[in-house]
Amino acid sequence: MIIDTHTHIYTEEFDADRADVVARALEAGVGIMLLPNINAESIAPLLDTCHKWPDVCYPLIGLHPEDVRENYAEVLEKMKKFFLGQQADATLSQRVDSLTCGLADSFIGIGEVGLDFYWDTTYKAEQLRAFEQQLGWAATYHLPVVIHQRAAFDELYILMEQFRDEALTGIFHCFGGTVEEAEKLLSFPGFMLGIGGTVTYKKSTLPNVLRQSVPLSRIVVETDAPYLAPVPHRGQRNEPSFIIDTVHRLADIYSTTPEAVAEQTAANARTLFPTL
Repeated sequence: MIIDTHTHIYTEEFDADRADVVARALEAGVGIMLLPNINAESIAPLLDTCHKWPDVCYPLIGLHPEDVRENYAEVLEKMKKFFLGQQADATLSQRVDSLTCGLADSFIGIGEVGLDFYWDTTYKAEQLRAFEQQLGWAATYHLPVVIHQRAAFDELYILMEQFRDEALTGIFHCFGGTVEEAEKLLSFPGFMLGIGGTVTYKKSTLPNVLRQSVPLSRIVVETDAPYLAPVPHRGQRNEPSFIIDTVHRLADIYSTTPEAVAEQTAANARTLFPTL
């Protein structure tokens, strides 16, 4: 069985055929999908999706760095109340009360959180504070954290160092960095690197980085659907069933079989998320 550790099938890109997307994933061998949150508004559709496929889809909660604004503290406070099972603000969702899945018990991790300075640094300070606060949630509630980083490696690493003694666990999502960056991230013993469709791209340097510095025991597979579809689907809407192409590429990289990659990466995911 394959575990897709990062997919956003609850977003509007899948509203027209979500059930078919899940069916295709199951047919392809994807038995579990982890759904990181994006912002306050996405909590309801995320939980709705997990409610419809309770043994397949599992929710995480967090504020994506690209959604951090001046009011990040207010948004995080609402999220935290919701996460802890307190009365959620009505603006979070008009559908939450109709969902039968639990609140605090339903979220298996903190994510998608982190830093992204690629397009805009207007809210750089707010992103740093929001990320630090959510790392604090992960430490306090002993939950794995799924971390997004783009054009912010140095800032992320410095902040992570402040939490090194907290025994955090989690995933550095969508890793695509250098050998040096891989080694620095893997110096945090409780973390895996999330590998997705970019490893299949013709000009990607990731295969060589993985061969040189990353054992199969330290990676998990992901799609980041609807983004970053692997070859031969590049340019299309990504979906969890496409993860098989990533698995096959990793089998080539590690000179093993797709079945071995699926088995090892699923075991790695369960190490981080033991309730799966």
